[in-house]
Amino acid sequence: MTLAAATRERYLAAYDRVTGNGRRRPAWLRRLRGEAMDRFLGAGFPDAKHEDWKYTNLAALEGGEFEPAPHRGAPSPDDVSRYRPGEMEGRVLVFVDGRYRRELSTQGALPHGAHIGSLAEALSGEIDGLVPYFTPTPVNAFTDLNTMLMEDGAFIHLGRNVEVAEPVHLLFLPSASGRAAMSHPRNLVVAGENSRVAIVERYAGGGDAGHFTNAVTDIVAGPNAAVSHFRIQEESASAFHVATLRSRQGEGSRFAGHTASFGASLSRYDIHAVLDGERADCLLNGLYLGKGRQHVDHFITVDHAKPSGASREYFHGVLGDQARGVFRGRVIVRRDAQGTDARQNNRNLLLSKESEADSRPQLEIHADDVKCTHGATVGPLDEEKVFYLRSRGIDEESAKGLLTWAFAADILQRFDLPGIRRDVESKLLSWLPDTHRIRDFPHETG
Repeated sequence: MTLAAATRERYLAAYDRVTGNGRRRPAWLRRLRGEAMDRFLGAGFPDAKHEDWKYTNLAALEGGEFEPAPHRGAPSPDDVSRYRPGEMEGRVLVFVDGRYRRELSTQGALPHGAHIGSLAEALSGEIDGLVPYFTPTPVNAFTDLNTMLMEDGAFIHLGRNVEVAEPVHLLFLPSASGRAAMSHPRNLVVAGENSRVAIVERYAGGGDAGHFTNAVTDIVAGPNAAVSHFRIQEESASAFHVATLRSRQGEGSRFAGHTASFGASLSRYDIHAVLDGERADCLLNGLYLGKGRQHVDHFITVDHAKPSGASREYFHGVLGDQARGVFRGRVIVRRDAQGTDARQNNRNLLLSKESEADSRPQLEIHADDVKCTHGATVGPLDEEKVFYLRSRGIDEESAKGLLTWAFAADILQRFDLPGIRRDVESKLLSWLPDTHRIRDFPHETG
């Protein structure tokens, strides 16, 4: 949709502020910013006429008077203590309004050949080798907006045969500025041949003023590399959250992308995974919860470009009150990708008559030697199962809570970092409307 004049001027002013802040940037990045700005200002935000955004109305986001956050904004002390990993092991990089804050982060020794730190610092070093990682496809309005306005994010680079034994935590918090601010973090992960790493990307916090987060994460897994990525979105109920994950895998690599979405008034998560090497393996596994008037949208494309690849998608949504969930999953099997094994499954549980879910799984197959399946379900709790639990002396609300827990736990049992799995389980218990009986039952998922 064409941008309103006031909105156009607001984003132009933000662009001038970012590009004129005096920080040294390489010439290629300045060029990419300008190209992204031209595309974004020319096309604006997508509307319902755009097939990929048919079920998600962005009018409230476009009309929001978001401003760039202050450069040294302070997060809420409660947010830092609540969301910063405590007993969990590993490095913790804290970002406030998308900018790295060294004083809030935890540093530690790294194996030789590993670099973990601020993307802004890497870009200040004029590293021309980063150019290919800043020009992946696809691009859309939000990736262009991110390229146009990004200032910082995480940069993780692992050389050949490098293994980071403990997970890397990336915590993104808004500042407690009391105004509607926006941030555009950009994260880049490059895992060299036969390397290993687990990354936890968490977006949390925020007050009643609302904020807009527009994040892009690019992950490149080299031959035989193994990358696990956990994304937890628990921003405030007044926030707007849009995120894009683009992954590209080499021969024999393994990528697991896990996501749990609890927060934001409107959230959208785009995943574009390309299996660009033979025998690449990809797991995408997600849980999304919505209540009140929350709108939760997932748009996923898995592109099998080379032979003998395997992909699995498992996404469950739990929606109550007047919440709406959207899932669109597309699997593409290219002509040369013989021997592909792709599975896709989306299930949605509606806890009220006013909640709604739209599910559109899709297969696009251009090869003939493949095994591909997809399925989707939308509906309420099984009344026979509720009756069975009630016949065993469990009250109705607790019975419904137990069944909802079991529905979500099918996703959580694949979260193979125990600390993260327990953390998400705890948040799920807090989210469910009645948990006093659930806590009396064993519910560890793995």
